[in-house]
Amino acid sequence: MTGQPFASPVPPGTGWPEDPAGLTTPAATSPAQVRRLAGTAQSLADVDARVSMCRACPRLVDWRESVAVGKRKAFLGEPYWGRPVPSLGDEQPRVLVVGLAPAAHGGNRTGRMFTGDRSGDWIHAALYRAGYAARPTSVSAGDGQRLSGVRMVAPVHCAPPDNKPTPDERAACGPWLDRELQLADSVESILVLGGIGWQSLHAAALRVGWSVPRPRAKFGHAAQTVFTVSGNGVSDGLGAGRPREVRVVGCYHVSQQNTFTGRLTEQMLDEVISLL
Repeated sequence: MTGQPFASPVPPGTGWPEDPAGLTTPAATSPAQVRRLAGTAQSLADVDARVSMCRACPRLVDWRESVAVGKRKAFLGEPYWGRPVPSLGDEQPRVLVVGLAPAAHGGNRTGRMFTGDRSGDWIHAALYRAGYAARPTSVSAGDGQRLSGVRMVAPVHCAPPDNKPTPDERAACGPWLDRELQLADSVESILVLGGIGWQSLHAAALRVGWSVPRPRAKFGHAAQTVFTVSGNGVSDGLGAGRPREVRVVGCYHVSQQNTFTGRLTEQMLDEVISLL
């Protein structure tokens, strides 16, 4: 697309389309530094840039970079992003879509959330049908896809081995999601893909001072609950004002094991998106 060669993993500031980081973007190398850099980010763009440079989890760094070097046979001729994958979409979103983590040969290759694999094909097509996406496909960064009113986020930003981040890795990455919830003060509803995303979102909401119903609603397809944002749960005052409600809707994950088996159909996906 660019006509340029890129190293795998892709260094920041070398011209990769949609790369949010530059040569001076700070890189967290420990969970403590993640907390500090996330907490001082002043915008969602800042969060994206800092996420894309993170090196706080040694196992995930080793895995994502080894995949970027080894590659899959079908993509041997392509460079791999090989860095944490930042969130994607509108910086004033009405809707958040919460997944789990990038795929080794999907987002870890393309550098774009939910892009380059079958899961991405499903969610982008559904968002297009609902009027949230400019195109029905998301192939690579720089392909012209734009999301309007929607932002895709993840509890874990690095591709994990076997698609299973450890509890410590999820905890280390948590402050990035916390800060996104604090900064995305235009959000009215959240679509959560999968049970782990459901758990992670509830935990993050509590950490930033949102009110979560007790007992918690159980995850399920089309499960619904409502969080209350009081406006006084964030230490720096973001989101101050009248309390507002955020609707949370569950959806089976758009993984191949669900879409290939018919556990999740296009109609089912369209129906839960219509609830947002």
